[in-house]
This record gives sequence, C-alpha cells and structure tokens, in this order.
Amino acid sequence: MADQEWYDEAAGPLVRPYAITRGRIPTEAAMDVATQVMAIRGGQDPVGLTPEHLAILELCQRPLSVAEVAAYVKVPLAVVRVLCTDLVERGDVIVRSPQPAKAPDRQLLQAVLHGLNNL
Repeated sequence: MADQEWYDEAAGPLVRPYAITRGRIPTEAAMDVATQVMAIRGGQDPVGLTPEHLAILELCQRPLSVAEVAAYVKVPLAVVRVLCTDLVERGDVIVRSPQPAKAPDRQLLQAVLHGLNNL
C-alpha cells in the first residue's frame, strides 16, 4: 500500500530527480552516455544505498552504458550519472569510457573514393 502513495498512474513516480540525488548534479568530468558501467562482483554492502543505487548494481552485472542504465531504471540521465559516481566512489562499480575512434587514413579514403568512381 505504501508503494502506491509514491506512484501516480498519470504522472508516474512522485519522487523528483533532485530528491534522488539529494540536490547534487553531475560534475564537469561526468560520464558520457556511452560510458560502460559494470558492478564489481563481491559483497556490496547495501547500507546507505537508495533503491536506485541497488537497481543499478543489479542491472550492471554485465556492462551497460550510462544511457541504457537510465532507460532501465527510468530516471533522467543526469541522475544516473550522479548515482554511478556514488557507486564508483564506494568501489561497487567500475566504469570505462569508450575509446575515441581513430580517423581513417586519408590515402585509404582516396583509394576507396577512386574505387567507387571506377564502378
């Protein structure tokens, strides 16, 4: 019955994002949407964790991007960034930013263009 008080069919959850993060916002060095998050296997101590933290830990038994976590937990991306930062600081998850793609060699692009023109 208590759970029904926090959910309105038309409006959705009645807990505001700033309440979930206790007013904190992502830092400038926050994770981008493609950053992979993975829970560290072992006994995470759930003391001090919110239901959203616990949901992230459960979801990230395999690597997921920050964007996927936000979609599954159904909270805004900025909230997930703050929560994931909390979990990193506690040592409960690890994150890995995607490697920037290396630009193809100009000569290779010229060769492909030349080949396409010959078709």
